[in-house]
Amino acid sequence: MSRTVIHGGLVVTASDEIHADVLIEGGRVIALAAHGSDVAEGWTGRRIDASGKYVIPGGVDAHTHMEMPFGGTYASDTFETGTLAAAWGGTTTIVDFAIQSKGGSLKAGLDAWHEKAEGKCAIDYGFHMIMSDVNASSLKEMDQLVSAGVTSFKLFTAYPGVFLSDDGQILRAMQQAGSNGGLVMTHAENGLAIDVLVEQALARGERDPRYHGEVRKALLEAEATHRVIKLSQVAGAPLYVVHVSAEEAVAEIARARDEGHPVFGETCPQYLFLSTDNLAEPGFEGAKYVCSTPLRPKEHQAALWRGLRTNDLQVVSTDHCPFCFNGQKEMGRDDFSKIPNGMPGVENRMDLLHQAVVDGHIGLRRWIEIACATPARMFGLYPKKGTIAPGSDADIVLYDPHAEQTISAATHHMNVDYSAYEGKRLTGRVETVISRGVTVIDNHAYVGHAGHGTYLPRGICQFAH
Repeated sequence: MSRTVIHGGLVVTASDEIHADVLIEGGRVIALAAHGSDVAEGWTGRRIDASGKYVIPGGVDAHTHMEMPFGGTYASDTFETGTLAAAWGGTTTIVDFAIQSKGGSLKAGLDAWHEKAEGKCAIDYGFHMIMSDVNASSLKEMDQLVSAGVTSFKLFTAYPGVFLSDDGQILRAMQQAGSNGGLVMTHAENGLAIDVLVEQALARGERDPRYHGEVRKALLEAEATHRVIKLSQVAGAPLYVVHVSAEEAVAEIARARDEGHPVFGETCPQYLFLSTDNLAEPGFEGAKYVCSTPLRPKEHQAALWRGLRTNDLQVVSTDHCPFCFNGQKEMGRDDFSKIPNGMPGVENRMDLLHQAVVDGHIGLRRWIEIACATPARMFGLYPKKGTIAPGSDADIVLYDPHAEQTISAATHHMNVDYSAYEGKRLTGRVETVISRGVTVIDNHAYVGHAGHGTYLPRGICQFAH
């Protein structure tokens, strides 16, 4: 049975910063021992020197879309390329979204995603279920999926004719989740109103990418957020709002939490570091930044950072859904509404959030909390994932907090022809990544392989029941 000791580093978890050696055997953390102790010194096997480095849990990205069909094309990262890129960025677990087809069963959608991912992933993975068709049959299937370890279900108030569920369908799904322990996740934007604004903008000849942000108004995110919160209260069920981007939506979540309701919010690096200034870049460059919810004016960033500090927002995921600028984003060159919605980011999240520590937006332990521990707790993976503790999977990253790097499409590993953060200089860099005791990235070299990653059946949300 393989044994490893990581010695000399500062172990950082959501709760602690301790100088300790990490003892690993058979893919699990066996113990944390004092530097230089007899048990650490006597531990046979591979020895990894982490002096001057942080030893942190592998990142848990609870919102990715590998190979997702959208608008007549597919997200450009496969499970193989996307999980490889995640590993390079210090993420050792993703939770991707399987999609129920209209008229199809939840199980058929889940099976299709299992087929895409099986034997391809460089790191461990689980699935949420997107419900596109809420009816008596799919509601009954929710119980079966929860029993089988798919314990979260995403519904949309956006994208009429594709994903949108009406309030009655959302309420029924929430009621079902309330009874079976599942967690409903919502994409909260008023899609019907947005479609009216899109139609009016195009009629005025407003076709550039920046109009994508202007029609998807912050007030329509706030309205939908308010609405799904009230539906969850009626249903007596917990709620997780994905990719929160607007100050007004954060306020709705904060109000509900202040009233004691089990409402949770996620934001993404693009809303923390980018803005409508990017959408308005000259020519067609703004298309690179088209995602939904959209980028907001810079002044919204302060509310998002404050929400992360006060725990009104609990998780930072990426909503990684990359489309190449050439050939995919270009589908909307004459009509912003035809630009595929989504951005790359799975490789950049841990580094960008470390930069937030350097910049003073969040503390060191909070970095690990929002990127590792809380997503693992939220989606039934903790303490197997998200921490470094006896019995946890040995998903561990050696992180150099002093190394400097510049983000660029020329050096990233995501299968997309641009970077949303091109030229951004960061302090901090992933050095070595271990997944279940097996080294995947070794001192800036990939030594893993497709198929190492295993599927993770999940428990229920640890905050809501």
